[in-house]
Amino acid sequence: MGTAAATGVWGRAEQQDFRSRVRGTLLGAAVGDALGAPVDRLSLDEIRAAHGAEGLTEIAPAHGRRGAVTAATQLTLFTVDGLIRAQVRRDTGAWHPPTDLHRAYRRWAATQSDWGPDERRKEDGWLAREEWLYSRRDPSRACLVGLGDATMGTLDAPKNPGERGAEAAVRSAPIGLLVGWEPQLVLQLAVEGAAQTHGHPTAYLAAGAHTVIVHGLARGESLDGAIQRCLALLATRPGHQAVTDALRHALGAVRQGMPTPARVTELLADGTAEGALAGAVYCALVGEDIRHGLRLAVNHGGPSAACGALCGALLGALHGETALPPGWLTELEGRPTILELADDFAMEMTQGPALHGPALSSPGWLTRYPRA
Repeated sequence: MGTAAATGVWGRAEQQDFRSRVRGTLLGAAVGDALGAPVDRLSLDEIRAAHGAEGLTEIAPAHGRRGAVTAATQLTLFTVDGLIRAQVRRDTGAWHPPTDLHRAYRRWAATQSDWGPDERRKEDGWLAREEWLYSRRDPSRACLVGLGDATMGTLDAPKNPGERGAEAAVRSAPIGLLVGWEPQLVLQLAVEGAAQTHGHPTAYLAAGAHTVIVHGLARGESLDGAIQRCLALLATRPGHQAVTDALRHALGAVRQGMPTPARVTELLADGTAEGALAGAVYCALVGEDIRHGLRLAVNHGGPSAACGALCGALLGALHGETALPPGWLTELEGRPTILELADDFAMEMTQGPALHGPALSSPGWLTRYPRA
């Protein structure tokens, strides 16, 4: 897998495996988000009162429909859009992926204030014209404020320097699908993208950590191997201790007997980014299958949607799309858009030169992903 990506030569089987992992990551994150949305930040007692002694076990209504996703999934889709646009803009000699992510996130921000798509803005591309994305789904204040003006947060001057929430980590998962990149570059881009809204080192390093684990899985590593590689990379980063400790805590918890909501709650601690990441990693490690892992990830008193999305991205990257529960996918809001975007991303990463380049370009592709 890694060799194909590194040399730019992809066999058919490798392309199909990669596409399945891309679909799995995006659908897994969205389905985890949708599963957790109805019970987000309810106490375990409240969840059981509403859904029975087992807690929430199936997709339930939130935001006026079953299978609804939150703002975290909306932003994740714009991450994918920004990554494709970065590759397309490279033909012009411009290459700064954090800027392309920021432009994509600003397109998301417009969906939170505009009534609907503005057909006159041809530079928006196709994703910003998807009407279902113009619903407000509990966007965090950090995301609205961080993306509320044209100034891009950077590591030297991050937006919301005290913000420790998990939203940036959730939306960063697609960066891990850049399998042709070295892990440290994936980490750097995730951290720079996260600092645009979540300026606390714990939040942006948790985003980087999750992304690096997804990257290892997308390259065919085991979950444990991907976590170990992540820990080694994080150790070189200032301010890594809280995230490193949380991941080690998750690994240690695996050996402590049967998984319980109490164990997940303990890992989540105060529900900030490193706790949500630790809970998600633990549920991915101990889940008997994706359904079991995701149920564990949402039945607790913390950020159920974020933990579910983080866990879903890991399990989807590890197992590919066909391992996801079909009944949950059937009800998932936006599934056609997510699949279309996943396939476009896989096509760009494996066959980009056939779609655009300095010499020839597919006009249809540049309408979908303008160079502007």
